[in-house]
Amino acid sequence: MAKNIYSKPVLFTILATLTILVGTVVTMFVPMLTAQMHPKLEGLKPYTALQLAGRDVYQSEGCPFCHTQTVRPLKTEVERYGHYSLAGEFYYDRPFLWGTKRTGPDLAREGGKYPDSWQYAHFEDPRAFAPHSIMPSFAWLKKIKLDPAQVETHMKVLGFPYTQADISALAGKTELDALVAYVQTLGTAVTVKAQATVPVTKKMTHVPNPLAGSHEAIERGEKLFEQNCQACHGKEGVGYIGPSLRDKDIFLYVRGNVPDDDYFEIIHNGTHPGGIEDGRTEKGGMPSFADTLSNDEIWSLVAYIRSLQGEK
Repeated sequence: MAKNIYSKPVLFTILATLTILVGTVVTMFVPMLTAQMHPKLEGLKPYTALQLAGRDVYQSEGCPFCHTQTVRPLKTEVERYGHYSLAGEFYYDRPFLWGTKRTGPDLAREGGKYPDSWQYAHFEDPRAFAPHSIMPSFAWLKKIKLDPAQVETHMKVLGFPYTQADISALAGKTELDALVAYVQTLGTAVTVKAQATVPVTKKMTHVPNPLAGSHEAIERGEKLFEQNCQACHGKEGVGYIGPSLRDKDIFLYVRGNVPDDDYFEIIHNGTHPGGIEDGRTEKGGMPSFADTLSNDEIWSLVAYIRSLQGEK
């Protein structure tokens, strides 16, 4: 029987093709049509009209070419970006925006990491936050108004729920408003408890600033502040996105002065939602400078901050 099949090349080709096709359907297409292959997280919601418009801007400006939106289940990635990506997070993504490479950081857990004001300021002037950033400015997006009719069409095509009130609310909104709204959704379907916690890398007990009062340290701290802190805390620490640093009697939004080492730890470790520093609860949003600033540079920053508070 087998010999007869091998001796008939046309019949053998037809049977081999049918076998491959059946195998492909069974192993690929049937699973694709089953519900368990399309999971959806409980906290995941369809995009709003403004968020969907922002997603369109994100694609049209080529953001996926520099930023990925997927965290691999590797220790180094989880520690840096947060909980690894789950299949259910992308239920409403058409198409997926996993990106091609990481010229810039991964954005899979960007939502809620910083306040809206930080996102606006960063899109307008990336180098105010990272002096060596090659990311272009997107300040011009705030001059382009959204077209509510076009957004409504996209909502219909993708089958996302909306009301006329949602579409009417787009009047006066800009593409930058939409982009910020979209970025602030990224990763938010994964609960905080599932997020990777960033360990506190340095903890000290009332260690005095070895550079306290040093004129040279204060001058160096002023330059470091302009490069790393001014974008959030304002010129000379008057406050902007982040709180004012000029009042030594307020620390982490609570009255009461603290030792220099608490300032050192905040700069070194950053802040994380629910974190505790000297009995005060952190709101999060400040990045860690442990990898970019040396201990002496951080102490110089502390010396400069104290000089702003009137200490010599």
